[in-house]
Amino acid sequence: MKISSLAENLIGSEIIKIGNEVNELKTQGQEISNLTIGDLNSAIYPIPQELKEGISRAYAENLTNYPPANGLLSLRNSISNDIEKRWNLKYGSGDILVAGGSRPLIYAAYKTLVDPAEKVVYPVPSWNNNHYVYLSGATPVEVKTDESTNFLPTASQLRSVCEDAVLLTLCSPQNPTGTMYTEQQLSEICQMVLDINSRREPGKKPLYLLYDQIYALLTFGKSHVHPVGLFEEMRPYTVYIDGSSKCFAATGVRVGWAFGPKEIMDPMKSFLGHVGAWAPKPEQHAMGEYLAHAQEVEHFVSTYKKQLQSSLSALHQGMQELKSEGYHTDSIEPMGALYLTVKLDYLGYTAPQGSTINTSSDLVFYLIKEAGVALVPFSAFGAAGDFPWFRASVGAVSKEEIEELIPRLQKALSALAK
Repeated sequence: MKISSLAENLIGSEIIKIGNEVNELKTQGQEISNLTIGDLNSAIYPIPQELKEGISRAYAENLTNYPPANGLLSLRNSISNDIEKRWNLKYGSGDILVAGGSRPLIYAAYKTLVDPAEKVVYPVPSWNNNHYVYLSGATPVEVKTDESTNFLPTASQLRSVCEDAVLLTLCSPQNPTGTMYTEQQLSEICQMVLDINSRREPGKKPLYLLYDQIYALLTFGKSHVHPVGLFEEMRPYTVYIDGSSKCFAATGVRVGWAFGPKEIMDPMKSFLGHVGAWAPKPEQHAMGEYLAHAQEVEHFVSTYKKQLQSSLSALHQGMQELKSEGYHTDSIEPMGALYLTVKLDYLGYTAPQGSTINTSSDLVFYLIKEAGVALVPFSAFGAAGDFPWFRASVGAVSKEEIEELIPRLQKALSALAK
């Protein structure tokens, strides 16, 4: 049967492919440390107790009908107050849009800002931008990054390719790398956006910036920076993506929010109204109540963040110890989010069974079977298949499990021959 060309050519998720392999082997009794999923084991990282109780109360009070298309006013007011206190960002309730997680909001921003064939610029590696570009019919402009800049694009890299683009998408702390922009790095990019827009002909669409800060509360000894906080002049061009999923370990609660110019938020609201991507009303109500209690929020985030940092540091230390022993491994010190950027430079090596590790995906599946360790190659985020860098997510495993996997990884790497 014939289906749409969009559906026929849609690329499946490599992360899901790896996850299926992990699940299959687990059903066969193999123990695998799953560092693939950007999710959290709720037994290790439960959502805040106050939020959990608030959701239960909302269901008990029968708050189960449709929420407003742009989100409950009580939640939008809480978000407005929170981002003003936290980031000194002044956005009213009418500038905020709530949806069932951040994904629908990112897609709505693409569909609101980008016409077919227009250029969208994004770094490689980065999460899902290639798929959103495809779904929008846009023209992708990929900016390849490397470890010299912590896998973050620089203003000098972006300047020429952004001249005729309509959207630049950035994320900090970044998925998949766990790295984040300094004030200088982001200031240079914002100044570039302002310079380009100052030269745009009147009536021509400007260069917009989609700034994903879903991990903004999860930073380790570094300060999160954002566009409008650096340049108020960026306000007309910036759409922020944020939400509860990562910062409150609430990935399944499905409450995300975007904020930006009302002229952009209103059509995004209309778009999502047709899609029906609302967050459940009880969860919205409870989230609005929870955000209003700043002391409870700060206590939870502080405790949760220390636990994540401890796990990331244990993995980073393990990778560095392997490196010091002569293994072709490396990692970038964790800065934020759930992720550690890991280098395993073993492409071209031969496994004991005689097969050659030709791609980063080959190495992933070898390590799943021989070490019981599952990673995501940067090829899943747009990089080439021979790129020896990987994302390791610590949200689904304990610190003890991380410490136990290092010897297994060492044994499996030792078995590879050049």
